[in-house]
Amino acid sequence: MKPIKHTLLCATLALAFGIPALAAGDTGSGQRNRPAAREVKRNVPETAAPRATDKAAGELTGQVVYQVLLAEVALQRGRNDFASQAYADLAVRTRDPAVLSRAVEVASYARRFDQVLELARLWLQVEPDSKRAQQVLAGVMIMTNQLDGLAPELIRMLDSDKASLRANLLGLNRMFARSQDRQAVLQLISTVCAPYFGLAEAHYAVAVAASSAGETETALREVRKALELRADWEMAALLEAQILAGKSNAAAVASLQAFVDRYPQAREVRLHLARALVGEKRYGDAKRQFELLLQTYPNNPDVVYPVALLALQENDRLLAEAQLKHLTTLDVPDKSPAYFYLGQLADEDKRADEALGYYRQVGPGEHYLPAQLRAAGLLAKQGKLDEARAELRAAAERNPAQRAQMAIGEAALLRDAKQTEAALGVLERALEQQPEQPDLLYESALLAEKLGRLELMESRLRKLIALQPEGAQAYNALGYSYADRNMRLPEARQLVEKALQLAPNDPFILDSMGWVLYRQGDLEGALGYLQRAFALRLDPEIAAHLGEVLWMLGRKDEARNLLRDAQKKDPTHEVLAEAVKKFAP
Repeated sequence: MKPIKHTLLCATLALAFGIPALAAGDTGSGQRNRPAAREVKRNVPETAAPRATDKAAGELTGQVVYQVLLAEVALQRGRNDFASQAYADLAVRTRDPAVLSRAVEVASYARRFDQVLELARLWLQVEPDSKRAQQVLAGVMIMTNQLDGLAPELIRMLDSDKASLRANLLGLNRMFARSQDRQAVLQLISTVCAPYFGLAEAHYAVAVAASSAGETETALREVRKALELRADWEMAALLEAQILAGKSNAAAVASLQAFVDRYPQAREVRLHLARALVGEKRYGDAKRQFELLLQTYPNNPDVVYPVALLALQENDRLLAEAQLKHLTTLDVPDKSPAYFYLGQLADEDKRADEALGYYRQVGPGEHYLPAQLRAAGLLAKQGKLDEARAELRAAAERNPAQRAQMAIGEAALLRDAKQTEAALGVLERALEQQPEQPDLLYESALLAEKLGRLELMESRLRKLIALQPEGAQAYNALGYSYADRNMRLPEARQLVEKALQLAPNDPFILDSMGWVLYRQGDLEGALGYLQRAFALRLDPEIAAHLGEVLWMLGRKDEARNLLRDAQKKDPTHEVLAEAVKKFAP
């Protein structure tokens, strides 16, 4: 027989009740892939065929074998409806469990769920205690959203497996994950669980359904009944907090705190409490919870890593470094985050060689690119520019998907070393391989502008606008470039206004708008945009522009103070230095 992949129908209740799904041809009795014809020959009820003579029985068996072969050939040729109908007819005639099982599978494969429903009901008439038949019937009723009348079937299934009753109650909601009518699901699960309300799991199941249906008060009432029956049940405590968080994070935190006060060893609840405190930005309280967890679970990565991150947040560098180093000794699938943050700590402490060692141990993933760029930056600071560039090129070979970003990083090293032509050359070579890569186009345009190659800058930015018409940065860069050179100001304004429509709260675009207005002589309008930009980001270039506008408005003391304060924070910034020299000598 042609094997048929398990369908959602065949797996739905298996997932919820922990019963393995059956392979094609499996009848649920423990024997797999038995030929249907052989099963029919052995199991056909006596009423299925005349028994007057052996010849008559042989003729019937021959007909069955022929019809099975016909259906299987049809399956192989993709005639699923024909195969489904052939098996359904055979199943109705023989009433054989093996044939019914195969007929259900073929009908499911053909997506004839009306047929599956009829066959499953017949199967249960033939084998009332068949768990497989019960699963199929319930599954197809769920898939076809026939929730009315499903409750007796589910109760019968629950009753047939008392040993797994608690687990099966907890699995009920998973069966209805795709159902859109959450109110109908809540009503059904309430009905199904009612006979088992002496068990905490039954109330928990109703609470989950109620929460999904938006019935918060019902959900809280039911989960609290579950906690009355099992006061130390962490899963229920977590559900209660989740429901409360929909209205008030503070109430959720209080609920979790009360639970761990009663049950100090409740690890999962304390862990969620600590995370919730982080969400509330109560970092000190969160850190204390993690430290309590650390005392009991010193080698649990789910505890060690958050402690390290919170220590970083609190600037407790000694604790952070100790826990990150400890994390690298534990059995965790990815140690890259720990190596990356250790590299950062060593880098900030001017331990360059140690930082390099950590950065080089960062593997593929979200920290790989920043680790490589930081390592290259360290080498460049040590005067090893060629080595830094070689490392980025090697990293690009190992990770072709990040080739463009590595090229941009290499160009940045050359730009910082005042080798702007060489930097642009790196990006040009990268663009030969990826001519429409947006970041390469943008960065090469900025370098072209720095070199005074305005035609190249303009062509790159216009190409980027064509590729990404909803991207604000290219409009902004082109418009600002015109404004900074006091040229094509009407077009500059149109470009920046378009960028502002796409990103209305971007401080750099607000700065560009202010600068365009300044060039057009609208000092008051320029001041408003520049003040908004500077409030959002204390950037030295924005400070330089704002200082110049204040000066031109006659507010010279404000301008001097602003520029001098900004220069204290960024003493080497070229644009700011020029403004200070010009307006606040």
